[in-house]
Amino acid sequence: MPSKLHLLSGCILFPSDTMEEVIKLKESLPAHPPALLERRVRHQQPPVSILKSKLKQGVSCSVPRVSSTLTGFFPVVRWLPKYKFKEYVWGDVMSGLIVGIILVPQAIAYCLLAGVEPIYGLYTSFYANIIYFLMGTSRHVSVGIFSLMSLMVGQVVDKEVFLAGFDLNEESSGPQVFNGSFGINLTSSDAHSVEILGVQCGKECYAISIAAALTFLAGIYQVMMAIFRLGFVSVYLSAPMLDGFATGASFTILTVQAKYLLGLKIPRHQGYGTVLVTWFNIFANIHKTNLCDLITSAICIAILVAGKEIQERYKDRLKIPLPTELVVVAGATLASHFGNLNQHYGTSVSGHIPTGFIPPQVPSFGLMSRVALDAIPLAVISFAFTVSLSEMFAKKNGYTVRPNQEMLAIGCCNIIPSFFHCFTTSAALAKTMVKDSTGCQTQVSSLISALVVLLVLLFFAPFFYALQKCVLACIIIVSLRGALRKFKDVPSKWRASKNDAVVWLVTMSATALISIELGLLVGITFSMMCIIYKTQRPKVSLLGRASDSDLYEDVEEYQNLVPPSHVKVFRFQAPLYYANKESFLKALYKAVGVTPFLEKTRRRKAEKKAKMMSMTQANGDTNNGEVVVGLVERELDFHTIILDCSAIPFIDSTGMAAFKGLLKEFEEIGVRVVLASCNTSLIDTLKKGQFFGKDGKDVSNMLFHTVHHAVLQTNKQPTNTICDTADRNSNDVVEKEDV
Repeated sequence: MPSKLHLLSGCILFPSDTMEEVIKLKESLPAHPPALLERRVRHQQPPVSILKSKLKQGVSCSVPRVSSTLTGFFPVVRWLPKYKFKEYVWGDVMSGLIVGIILVPQAIAYCLLAGVEPIYGLYTSFYANIIYFLMGTSRHVSVGIFSLMSLMVGQVVDKEVFLAGFDLNEESSGPQVFNGSFGINLTSSDAHSVEILGVQCGKECYAISIAAALTFLAGIYQVMMAIFRLGFVSVYLSAPMLDGFATGASFTILTVQAKYLLGLKIPRHQGYGTVLVTWFNIFANIHKTNLCDLITSAICIAILVAGKEIQERYKDRLKIPLPTELVVVAGATLASHFGNLNQHYGTSVSGHIPTGFIPPQVPSFGLMSRVALDAIPLAVISFAFTVSLSEMFAKKNGYTVRPNQEMLAIGCCNIIPSFFHCFTTSAALAKTMVKDSTGCQTQVSSLISALVVLLVLLFFAPFFYALQKCVLACIIIVSLRGALRKFKDVPSKWRASKNDAVVWLVTMSATALISIELGLLVGITFSMMCIIYKTQRPKVSLLGRASDSDLYEDVEEYQNLVPPSHVKVFRFQAPLYYANKESFLKALYKAVGVTPFLEKTRRRKAEKKAKMMSMTQANGDTNNGEVVVGLVERELDFHTIILDCSAIPFIDSTGMAAFKGLLKEFEEIGVRVVLASCNTSLIDTLKKGQFFGKDGKDVSNMLFHTVHHAVLQTNKQPTNTICDTADRNSNDVVEKEDV
């Protein structure tokens, strides 16, 4: 047994008497052995040919294509023939009836938020359910009036009504009649009116005209987004932002409805700071409180809250939700009618709600220019809530929905009803949860709910004449319990994610204290700024090796890691682009302990000083020789920097320039920079930018698939397997003592 073993770099150990055989083996190996990983060759078509093929496919017409388009546009054609009557009908009928019973009082109540007459809430609920039954892909979503949408519509309506010269304090006195061709008009000849489409409109007529024009535009925006596949816009509406927006809007709704609880006749504030101004006005006029409305509100809220608490506590035993809202509406209407509360105590009542339908009318195009910008947030929020609820309940019940078709469906639920004097709709969480919990199987339940609303429209609407507005406000306020309870979740949100908690708080505060529209804009902007901030200040780390393995991790996060000798392994956990290039460079310089241009400057100064000292030595001073050498030749404790790119998803031209600058700067001070664990898109970007040279000839020396491979190659340490050693020279041979 020889006393020494020869070690070929990157190969196994061999006895010295077989060294000649090893050299022969090296010579027999191919100059460039086959790579373990070889990229697939992808042949991409030119963009022009791709565009031509898509256009050809889009304009082609055939019977199967027409049939597929129609069935895709109306999904009911696909699933209704497969309807399992015996299995589905009971659940659909029960859920449809229950949601319809809940929907009627809410449809009347939410008209207070929208600033229109109660009849229009019933119209909106009826048409939205019918259209979504035909076009929706979700089996459980309940589409109709939604408190947030009603509030946003009401703010626009009140603003335009005020700008048109109407008195927001004006109470409709006397009966109202239909003019037959458009809508409701005041019969009093001296009332202020505005001409729309050749018809003189009073306050209520003008309000629903604004709402219809706003709804039409919101639907057009949604359909355009569906056609151009712009559903990705919803990804910028993060869950914390939407939660904060809904909570802030709920607080605004509570504030707007508080005056009805006290029977105060205060006009809705126009402009920013609605919450603060409204509460100030309420306390300023608190002495004018109507005691009858206050007592009625207290009783109704107590009954509604008790019903909700019983429902939540015994939801496992109760097979159907308690129709608390319907009971309260019926009881309050009877009490108001037989007690003649409006005449005796001056309470505000809903007024006459006519039966039947108003003839359809084209929304006023003259009003659309006034509300074009206001319709944008309505469109975005409406489709965002609808798509998110559709996907959530589809996932829960084990089926899929088509987000683009959902956007198209909700767009049509706004466009078509706008011709029938309706306002903006959306999916509603509370009613959707009721449908899901009461055995809903398909959208046949929406058809049943529409029939319930139709019965009210045809026969029972006039019976709600004496219903007090404070009762409707109570229904709205109690329905906000779920959203207002989000305040209790703030501590848990903070513990889970400070970033999400801050986004929630900022969005909620902006929505409640400034305005709904600006709150949405602030929320989106702030959440995106938080993401940008995260990429500008990402986590960076130096990596060490776990003993006897090829695993490298953060030395600050894990114990017992050994940094590789003479090599610095640096990880940057963010995309590298123009906004965080400087932070990347600063973090790298700090981590390795060397700033190249400062090191270069230091060396120049040292050389200059050494030169002066050598001249002094030449003049006879022989004691400065060692000092001169120390000044010039201060070696760094590493010769290579390995950039672990596993956490860098993409890089732009600025980031690539930073990479190139690093190579050049560190090369000037004798340090090599290599990359490891790059994804394919990052490699392609670097190749296009000629990072590896014009022909990519340096890629094998600068790019490694793993950090461990890069460490071994840069340090030229042995491994326990035969690898690519064909081009190694005799300098790679080292000797080790035999153990």
